[in-house]
Amino acid sequence: MRYDRKFTSENKNNNNDNKTMAQQQTVFSAVQPSGELHIGNYLGALKNFVELQDKYNCFFFIADYHSITENYDPKEKPRQIFDLALDFLAIGLDPKKCTIAIQSQIPEHTELAWIFNTVTPLTELQRMTQFKDKSQQQDKNINMGLLDYPVLQAADILMYKADAVPVGQDQIQHIELTRKIARFFNNKFCNTFPEPKNIITETSKIMSLTNPTKKMSKSHGPKSYIGINDKPEIIQKKMRKAVSTTEYNKDIYNFYATLLKKFGSEKNKRCFNEKLKNQDIKFSELKNALAEDIANYFKDFREKRKELKKNPEKIKRILNEGSKGARFVAQETMKEVKEKVGLVL
Repeated sequence: MRYDRKFTSENKNNNNDNKTMAQQQTVFSAVQPSGELHIGNYLGALKNFVELQDKYNCFFFIADYHSITENYDPKEKPRQIFDLALDFLAIGLDPKKCTIAIQSQIPEHTELAWIFNTVTPLTELQRMTQFKDKSQQQDKNINMGLLDYPVLQAADILMYKADAVPVGQDQIQHIELTRKIARFFNNKFCNTFPEPKNIITETSKIMSLTNPTKKMSKSHGPKSYIGINDKPEIIQKKMRKAVSTTEYNKDIYNFYATLLKKFGSEKNKRCFNEKLKNQDIKFSELKNALAEDIANYFKDFREKRKELKKNPEKIKRILNEGSKGARFVAQETMKEVKEKVGLVL
């Protein structure tokens, strides 16, 4: 398990191999445990995590503190945390190559977030588009956590002095604020934190099964998404009810073209891409083919996840070891921060 977080000047000077240098840079990312993951989550995050762990020193977190800003059932949260850990491991994350940890097991995250609160202007948080979006989604629970969410996210990232963060387009604003917070702190106290760069996720958005103008999301209901752990028969059922049209509709055609590009077999790509292009498509045939291809794509994942689930103690041990290692780094960071802000006698 790797806990080193920065490449040294000695290594940088003595090794000109770009791949080796990249391996020693630190990448941080996190996913909220808020229910099952769908195929959009896979393309937007997990698929990239698996590729990044072979190139960088990676910290992948289960962001449970972030998840409690939303409406949730406390009795369900432990299961959601455990299920997300299963997803991480079944999809191919290797605790020997990366650090897998739980946010709430490292209290230094909230300590650093509070210190960052003292240097972050309120106006920066009020202009965040995600706060406005989430406030509309849960208008009866507009809590302070929704507003302060980006500050805790900055603490998550900067705690490990990450060089880069893999993000989709909808998260760029948050990373820009993280860079600003690092700058605010460095200017007020001392040069401490790097300004992490974006690693833009190169993938098309996966749209809702029921509305191809909206991004796939669990908040739109179970019929609107395909879970990565859905059984083949469930995928078939959802695809049969997915949106279709008797006349050409750009959004609907693009929706199916994207699914075909990301999950379709070579045979089905050759067959249906031409039909989509010529607007000569039978959606019932395309839906059946895509359902089968998507189910096959995640077959190994489902089988591995099923096996991992049989050994819950192993999963808990991996999480505990990862969180312990991450906390060691976090404690080093907080010692440095407290000294610089004047909290050490």
